[in-house]
Amino acid sequence: MRLHKGLPSVGVVVARLRGIGFCSGLDESSNPASRCDIFAHNTMNRRDAFRLITAGGAFAAAAPMKSAGLPALKITDVKTILTQPGGGDHLVVVKVMTSEPGLYGVGCATHRERPLAVASAINDYLRPFVLGRNPEEIEDIWQSAYVSSYFRSGVTLNNALSGIDGALWDICGKRANLPVYKMLGGKVRAAVPLYTHTSATELPDLEEQVRKAMASGYRHVRVQLAVPGYSGYGVAAKTADEVQKARPRGVASSPVFEPTPYVNNTIKMFDYLRAKIGFEVDLIHDVHERVPPTQALALAKAVEPFRLFYLEDALAPEDVPWFQTMRAQTSTPLAMGELFVNRNEWLPLVANRWIDFIRCHISAIGGLSAARKVAATCEMFGVRTAWHGPANVSPIGHAVNMHLDLASTNFGIQEQNLFSHELREVFPGAPEITGGYMYANDKPGLGVDIDEKAAAKWPYKNAGDSRGNDRRLDGTLVRP
Repeated sequence: MRLHKGLPSVGVVVARLRGIGFCSGLDESSNPASRCDIFAHNTMNRRDAFRLITAGGAFAAAAPMKSAGLPALKITDVKTILTQPGGGDHLVVVKVMTSEPGLYGVGCATHRERPLAVASAINDYLRPFVLGRNPEEIEDIWQSAYVSSYFRSGVTLNNALSGIDGALWDICGKRANLPVYKMLGGKVRAAVPLYTHTSATELPDLEEQVRKAMASGYRHVRVQLAVPGYSGYGVAAKTADEVQKARPRGVASSPVFEPTPYVNNTIKMFDYLRAKIGFEVDLIHDVHERVPPTQALALAKAVEPFRLFYLEDALAPEDVPWFQTMRAQTSTPLAMGELFVNRNEWLPLVANRWIDFIRCHISAIGGLSAARKVAATCEMFGVRTAWHGPANVSPIGHAVNMHLDLASTNFGIQEQNLFSHELREVFPGAPEITGGYMYANDKPGLGVDIDEKAAAKWPYKNAGDSRGNDRRLDGTLVRP
């Protein structure tokens, strides 16, 4: 007799209960249902019995978790792989090996600017911390590793934790023979819509790039325009000699950025593009925290008629309280979060609905386990996701973005990064990108692997990158 389709028979249930101390006096020949005290009305009702029979309750608490019919699993080794395919970004990849032959997982721990610090955090601290643990205990490993250093929520340790975390999700997906998005609740969309980047020094060139993107299937396009004579973010532009000559004595030569010309130029850019292209494409622009809050507010108000999809990183993390003022004064959609590493940086913005899109760099907040909670919290407040997805995220990290995007109802848009031939050689299974969409390959786990021999062809050229090279005319540092 079976209690219900998909549930074990009473005899099997009783055998399990005997193993954890229930029905201990029952002999094998007895009628299980009549002899086991669990079914007696004076000790436990049927609802309690079903709670014990299924995954939760006393049975789950009394026995270590392991996949049905499979032996217990242990982490046997953790390897950190440093590679710079094609001479591009400094990538940090974690590979977690298990006691099951051939079963391993990979995760992204990339912090381009300080990759060796992340590698040390993994090799010297997290590796010995997780050795011997059951990789199926993803949440407990994340929580215990998160507090293991006592001081927490820093970008280096978060990235290190992300690498371990991603590898554990990959392992569990492979063992269950499921792509990770199915472990997150399943697809709510067939593929992930992407936005592409365009940038130019002249408006007609920018218009042409946007039109080409639209013709290729993109409905969301980021636009960046050079400011004549000045340096800027997201566009290759050198500072003109006449601008350098306008600087005071004693200022060392450097790229020059000035907020006022930038703001004026950006308003002009949107006016031109909407007049030429219309409103059938959603436009995005990245301020990249470069202007003072009052000028960021002026820009957000000025571009309202051009109906942006969103204005990104209009403020720096240090200026987050200004979002309350900005939301009260402008209807321009706002995206924020690329530099966040602590939940208290984004939580007030979401809970008060001061932003419209959350844009965290998933490895910088601790990986998939953290990001899925961010997404779930944002869903409650009508805030959509737009995870950071630049070149300094490995294809494994982009796969993490993709799996979460596929399973999140409150998905907004995903930043695109096209994978070079060298990247695809190092990372077989990297997501397919075509027609403005990113597609999962439906392989178990994250669906991406790393070819260690191919990765070894591209060792680091140096210890990482540094930012913060632009300065104002008077020499004041500009946030990068």
